[in-house]
This record gives sequence, structure tokens and C-alpha cells, in this order.
Amino acid sequence: MARPRLFITRTLPGDAIDRLRRVYDVEVWEDYAPPPYSVLESKARDADALGTLLTDRIDCRLIESSPRLRIVAQYAVGYDNIDVECATRHGVYVTNTPGVLADATADLTWALILAVMRRIVEADREVRSGAWHAKGVGWHPTYMLGMEVTGKTLGIIGLGRIGREVARRARGFKMRILYHNRRRLPREVEEELGVEYRSLEDLLRESDIVSIHVPLTSETRGMIGERELRMMKPTAILVNTARGAVVDEEALARALREGWIAGAGLDVFTQEPLPPDHPLARAPNTVLAPHIGSATIETRTRMADMVAENLLAFARGEVPPNLVNREVVEIRPPGFQLE
Repeated sequence: MARPRLFITRTLPGDAIDRLRRVYDVEVWEDYAPPPYSVLESKARDADALGTLLTDRIDCRLIESSPRLRIVAQYAVGYDNIDVECATRHGVYVTNTPGVLADATADLTWALILAVMRRIVEADREVRSGAWHAKGVGWHPTYMLGMEVTGKTLGIIGLGRIGREVARRARGFKMRILYHNRRRLPREVEEELGVEYRSLEDLLRESDIVSIHVPLTSETRGMIGERELRMMKPTAILVNTARGAVVDEEALARALREGWIAGAGLDVFTQEPLPPDHPLARAPNTVLAPHIGSATIETRTRMADMVAENLLAFARGEVPPNLVNREVVEIRPPGFQLE
């Protein structure tokens, strides 16, 4: 009996690929870099299923040129790299890995907050470079002064799964927590999390730390630009672990150079990897991470398991547990009809 063909665009941690090989004829792209679009398009043309990452462009051209394709299983929460509307029209299921990375990304958010506020990366360079030793003094009242985190006002833009975990951690720092959502949460949820709703403008004006946790959509692209950055306190910092394009990076680099805000902690960028000559790479008072929000052994393995679970459920003729485009079920039932 023929087995469905699955092309996975990167090696995954754990035993997910071994589990998939029991059902699928699996091919894995072994290179560290993603497959070029031309290669991905060629592989998709003969595939019944794809396992993809955010860096893989699954556009309508690719979908329309892949007549066998029935499911795209994304190894990420976000799926802005996939033309979901086109996939739905052609009866292609799209799945993701939600929820699993909330704790890891919230932890990294707090690592960035603390690193920027307490100048941890800068202090590390002082020790390693010998600059501290050259001073000849081990301690001075004005040396490497940062800002306290405890008792500050934290503004969270996007109080979804990750934003809520960030808020829960903030309570340990005795913080006042503000949030902005497209829709205000029920009062009982606000009380449980200890948060106060604000308009975006008021949140920016009142917060000492602004942390972004929204998906990248047409509405959120560039939502933090020059106007918004100028609303922030000159002592405030901006943290982004969502998507790079949510922030106008040119405006942010200027804000950091000219002192509109005090600092920034960034894990995501519009162009990844970030070029070393990018203005943000040269901006003062920044901590930059290479998109490692979910980079823990536990989280990345669980994400791989979720990809496998979505693909195995579909192969059994079941609706995948993390289906993004629910309306596709009305167009085509789950499962493969192989010759």
C-alpha cells in the first residue's frame, strides 16, 4: 500500500521524525540553512504533506503547483509565512504548535528585561575585556548603575498565552501591570492576573517596561513606530519577543541613539539573521538575542511532538488537534486518498 510522502524542511529534536516514518515516506532537509524556495517548490510538487518552519515561504504559487499536497504542519505558533486563505481554497490543512512555548518565551522576556535594566551584557563585557580590571577598583558607588525592576510599571501589548505568563511572573516583582488588547478581557480574568486595561497610547505613556506579545498581521505590522516610541518615557525600555516587523526598526534605532527611550531587549527582527551592520546592532543600550524565545530542550521537543501528532492524526482521517483553518474541513475531509 502506498504511503503518503512527507517533506520536512529541517531536522527536528526528539523522536518525532522516527514516529512519522512509521506512517509516512519521510524526506528531511538536512542542511542547517532552510531549503531555497526553488527546492521547496520542487519538493512540495510531489509531496502529500509538508513540515515547515517560519522561514519557509508557503505562498499560493507553491500551493497551486502542488496538486498532491493535503496538509502543511508548521513547527511554530505563528504561520504568517503561509498563505492560509489560498491553502483553504485548495483544501489544504494548516496546523501549528500553540501553547507549548508560552513558558519558555515568557522566561526569555524576563531575561531580556533584567539584562537591559541591570546592564548584564554590558557588565559581562567589562569583566571579559579587562576594562573592570584596568580600573583597579572592585566597587564604586557610581559604577554600572542600572534600574530596579521591582515596583515598576509593566505594559504588556497582547495578553494572549505568552503575555499572560509574562504578567504572572511580573507579580513576583511587585509590579503594576497594564495591558492592551484588541479586545478587553473579562473583569474576572483581569482580577486573576492583576492587570489593568489601557489604550495603547496610555500604556506607552505610563509604562516603565513595554513588552510586545502580538502576532504579525496587517494590523500589527509597524504598530510601534516613531509616534509610539516618542510617547514612551525616556527612562522606559522596549522588549520584543513577538515578531520583528511589529516594530519600525529604523525608528527604534533612532530612539535608542537619541535617547527617546532608555533601552531595548529584542529577540526578533524583520530580517533574520540580523546583519552585523544593521542600525540596531550598533544601537546603544540594547540586548539582542537570535530568535531563541522557544529555545529550550523541553519546548522544542514538545513542538516537534505536536507536529507529529498533527500529521499522524490527519493520516488517520482525523481533524488535527491544532488545525488553523477550521473551515477547510467543509471543503475536504481529513486524510489521504492514495492510489
